[in-house]
Amino acid sequence: MNAKLFFSLSLLATSMASGPALAQEQAATADHTVAVTSKLQAEDIFALEFANDVQISPDGRYVAYVRNSFDIMTDGTRRSLWLVDTQSGQHTPLFADQHSYGNPSWSPDGKRLAFTSNRSGRNQIHVFWVEEQRTAAVTEVQQSPSQLAWSRDGKQLAFMMAVPEPKSDFAKSVKSVKKPEKAKWGKAPIIVERTLYQRDGRGVMPSSYSQVFVVPSEGGSARQVTTGPFQHRGPLTWLADNSAIVFSANRTKDWEYQSRESDLWQVSLADNSLTQLTDWPGDEYASTLSANGEQLAFLHGGNAAEPYRNASLHRMVLSSGAVEAIVDDFDRSLESPQWVGSDQLTVQYADRGRIKVADVNLAGELSTRVNDVGGIYASRPYTMGMYSVAADTGAIAYTQASAYDLANVAVQIEGTVRSLTALNDDVLAHRDLGEVREINYQSSFDGTDIQGWYILPPGYEEGKRYPTMVEIHGGPHLSYGPFFAAEHQRYAAEGYVVLYVNYRGSTSYGKDFAMLLDGHYSSERDFADHMSGIDKLIDMGIADPNNLFIAGGSAGGIATAYAVGLTDRFNAAAATNPVINWVSKTLTADSSIGQIQNQFPALPWEDLEHYWKRSPLSLVGNVKTPVLLFTGEKDRRTPMAETEQFYQALQLQKVPTVMVRVPDAYHGVTAKPSRIIAKTEHTLAWFKRYQKD
Repeated sequence: MNAKLFFSLSLLATSMASGPALAQEQAATADHTVAVTSKLQAEDIFALEFANDVQISPDGRYVAYVRNSFDIMTDGTRRSLWLVDTQSGQHTPLFADQHSYGNPSWSPDGKRLAFTSNRSGRNQIHVFWVEEQRTAAVTEVQQSPSQLAWSRDGKQLAFMMAVPEPKSDFAKSVKSVKKPEKAKWGKAPIIVERTLYQRDGRGVMPSSYSQVFVVPSEGGSARQVTTGPFQHRGPLTWLADNSAIVFSANRTKDWEYQSRESDLWQVSLADNSLTQLTDWPGDEYASTLSANGEQLAFLHGGNAAEPYRNASLHRMVLSSGAVEAIVDDFDRSLESPQWVGSDQLTVQYADRGRIKVADVNLAGELSTRVNDVGGIYASRPYTMGMYSVAADTGAIAYTQASAYDLANVAVQIEGTVRSLTALNDDVLAHRDLGEVREINYQSSFDGTDIQGWYILPPGYEEGKRYPTMVEIHGGPHLSYGPFFAAEHQRYAAEGYVVLYVNYRGSTSYGKDFAMLLDGHYSSERDFADHMSGIDKLIDMGIADPNNLFIAGGSAGGIATAYAVGLTDRFNAAAATNPVINWVSKTLTADSSIGQIQNQFPALPWEDLEHYWKRSPLSLVGNVKTPVLLFTGEKDRRTPMAETEQFYQALQLQKVPTVMVRVPDAYHGVTAKPSRIIAKTEHTLAWFKRYQKD
């Protein structure tokens, strides 16, 4: 694309955002007016933006990305599609209107950009012709497509889509009575027959299965190429001659009971015939094809009944089926392998709270390229981010994170990193954010080394002690890092020192560290990891020992509820969507089978003592700490009944307790910007009530 064309494209994009859409954007901007103040305010949440799904063109010249912003009028996330010229830095909106955009994917020649959008009424695949500056929907399907993949010749697009299953024999046999015209009956009963019948964020699901489809890239009828009652998954990989597509699936009869089994399969587009490429114990997934079309690289995770496993990198010679390991002795879990040519790949992995992108040759030697990937989780500092690689040049684009900003678009080209956006300079550049400092110490339980971070209140004075809260991440097999977090900075803005650590069980420190919590989640062990950090801050003269607070969500909510059964040192606690009783949780939540198989030694009725010992309810008789409970009423991961059990138990003991129920919210209770605000402001109000002078 030459400069003149790019300028024309800029004018086109501007015109696309004009009229009512532009007026709507201007109105939204007016609603996002930044207050005259130096500290981060609750309403600033609505003004935050971040980049995600950054996709670099094959020649490395352009980066398309999804720009996420919060809409104060709809309380939702607006997802627009933008383009950045990596040479000039010119930043252009492709589609910035009232519709939602996602899944950008460049054609092999870089002349077209496919994406999904609801701009035509419901979510469809669209293609943007760069030189012609034209856009067209290329599908007309009933469900939402995802996992887009171009064929090597650019003539077809493969994608994944859910296909509803027909009614079962039982459902067909149930007699129905015709409803009289204009009659108002209650909703029809829902028949549940599947083992995996629910999913957080969706509730009880209709019976459907994810299948592979193809559609001409210039538009036409989408053709389903896989069938059967199985969940197939991407990414989808075309063979070099465009004759077949590789995907991952478990196509055995009992797949719903096998939470850690999947193989690589190949479907022929000539006759839809299937060929199984791998049959190892565990998961084979994330396939990617070398430039010469001869080798298929993929990831593998074992099927041992344990809560954590590393993913290793392997390659297959397609002509012979021979497989050998590329990286299988690296004590980190690899993600997102992508070929650069035919003798090198790029991979992503988390290491000590940071995400790195590295080159890896076929001998398994890794060379780090960048270590500041992240920033795509707005409310808390999770180690989450992504990258893409230019197939022709090896340049990478990625979500660049820092302790003081959410994800921006950055590129690394020939060893040089350049930041291409500054999405929050209009807000965060005018805020006095809390300073983020690293902390390292040993746990009082067994001397295990713990890494974490703490945020000082703006205007912090050396030698002065401050109210201090520890905020605990979920998972537990996730990790925090030195990244901007709206919740944590909001707490700091109100005068709190905020401690957050990667306690035992966290990822990015190797398998042994992650497995330290096996059979002890939650327990005195992770409790000691957190208390030791608080004690160090007290010893450093930072934390006020008379004003200590504890909070956390999901696994952090469990740890919070467990902690107040072990100590009275906290003035108050705030537990978001916790587990209180592991028996009721595992038998009602959407994660039941995988959790029971990999986290517990037996079924609940076979080892009730273990489930009870791990449950905060077993310690509820010790609790004297005032507790705030904050949970979504539609939570399917840690159902509302868990929160209700703890609330009722504490009320029976006359412990100060408040239950905050969030209507229509699932486990991702802060998925809406107003709920990020609600969570932090309820917590602040609760803590202020019990803060001592």
